Amino acid sequence: MKSGKTKWKQLVICLAVPLAVGALAALLSRGGMKDYQDVYKPLLSPPAWVFPVVWTILYAMMGLASYFVYTSTASPERIRRAMTAYALQLGANFIWPLLFFGLEIYLAAFIWLIVLFALALVCALRFGYIDGRAGKLMVPYLVWLFFAAYLNLGVYLLN
Repeated sequence: MKSGKTKWKQLVICLAVPLAVGALAALLSRGGMKDYQDVYKPLLSPPAWVFPVVWTILYAMMGLASYFVYTSTASPERIRRAMTAYALQLGANFIWPLLFFGLEIYLAAFIWLIVLFALALVCALRFGYIDGRAGKLMVPYLVWLFFAAYLNLGVYLLN
């Protein structure tokens, strides 16, 4: 459901939250990204510069999706449940690079990524139920998480 006119303050906040979460996780795991260059990687591994570009786009899409849900005319309870799922998956998303890049515990990171995927799927479904645009904006994120799981498992198996 659409709620009409753009609410700029809410939009900026909704975009800023996931971008800030991603930036903080990247900052805390920065040294691990350097180490990542030296590990054996599976086929289809993109160059390192691709990761921050893709993640920035995905975080912006998540933020826009959350804005559509937050400002929708759905019931407050439905919005609360969707935003709770969003917060949970965003928290899980924050932890994954710390496990993978920061601590280099690849198996634990892979298991965590499966949990993250499940949380993101629940979030996307709840978002889509409230606003179809929001659900569709979450699809590239789910695809990327699936690809990240492939990469994560490959790094675990090869190292």
